Amino acid sequence: QVQLVESGGGLVQAGGSLRLSCAASGRTFSSYAMGWFRQAPGKEREFVTAINWVGLSTLYTDSAKGRFTISRDNVKNTVYLQMNSLKPEDTAVYYCAATRRGLGRAVSNYDYWGQGTQVTVSS
Repeated sequence: QVQLVESGGGLVQAGGSLRLSCAASGRTFSSYAMGWFRQAPGKEREFVTAINWVGLSTLYTDSAKGRFTISRDNVKNTVYLQMNSLKPEDTAVYYCAATRRGLGRAVSNYDYWGQGTQVTVSS
């Protein structure tokens, strides 16, 4: 099993940047593909981006391409989400997730979830 703890959320003005971190427990972090999802009030949880176990393959949703970057450090057991050019519509609780099934966009592809971190973008 792996336990995930997100950090780095907060309030930022439109056009600003935030860097989210997700720290994982356990010695097998490098065997998991990692994803970031977000959930806005009244909406379903949606995929944002994912990275494979070695960090050489990534997926992005169209809204994240060119603005967000996912990366991982398998020595520090941490995955990051750098978010630039933030928009008010990016406001949501952001969750990191882990899976041994490989890269995927579906919520059901992931077995372990963090508690989430709030990102609020003001206009």
